[in-house]
Amino acid sequence: MPNEAGAGLPRRLKASGHRGPARAAAGSRDPGEMGADEPLQHEPPEDVPPGQELAEREAPGHEPPGHAYRERKPPQREPRERESLERQIRFVIEADRLKKIARQSRITDGTRRENSAEHSWHLALMALTLGGHAPAGTDLGRVMAMVVVHDLVEIDAGDLFVYADSAAHARQEVAERAAADRIFALLPEPQAVAARALWDEFEERRTPEARFARALDRLQPMLLNMQTGGGTWVAHDVPLDQVLSKVELIEEGSATLGGYAREMIAQAVDRGFLRAVADPRAG
Repeated sequence: MPNEAGAGLPRRLKASGHRGPARAAAGSRDPGEMGADEPLQHEPPEDVPPGQELAEREAPGHEPPGHAYRERKPPQREPRERESLERQIRFVIEADRLKKIARQSRITDGTRRENSAEHSWHLALMALTLGGHAPAGTDLGRVMAMVVVHDLVEIDAGDLFVYADSAAHARQEVAERAAADRIFALLPEPQAVAARALWDEFEERRTPEARFARALDRLQPMLLNMQTGGGTWVAHDVPLDQVLSKVELIEEGSATLGGYAREMIAQAVDRGFLRAVADPRAG
């Protein structure tokens, strides 16, 4: 950044005091001999033809020495555009609250419970990594968008244990729909409509993208449980049949991931993470 204190200095100061006969006759003095109250006069380099330097300084876009930086005002936006941006920023800031919502599952080292924002990130990474196991033609970009927004409603509704009873799930559904009404409405049109449509699509599982997204959502806690000595299965004494009902959701979205989940559940039974019950699908 240029030194503003030297903004008025010429581009080149001559080392010699010689100025030619005409200047000597006019009483010109060497810059090194001038007093502190005598300003230095700007002199063009000797090899620049007369008038050329002035033309350069006056050329469009030319900024004189010491003025390389000028304060520039931000571009002016139309009121509607400004309002749209403000609503988008408000939504983004609101979404940060998801980091405070604790889930049941513990992270793989077992030291703490994951939060819902971490869960959403993990699902997006799983979609990117495991997308090859989705049905042919699945729009993985839409899957990733779905898993990023689907848990935002927990900002208001909180997280519910997946193996909670049906009455608790009914109450949670009402709370989450109210949260979706509020949170997605923070966005400007048509983003609010598009985001809410993604959330509804995930909940209703009516498309291959939604079913694959839901498969990832059900597989992820199982993976964490296997890495934490049974995790929530052991902590809540979850029976095998309840876990297998979630495996069916995984199979709806991906036959490959569903098969992997069944193998993993069989290992969980062998390792004592799950209470075995008579069920032909257990093996």
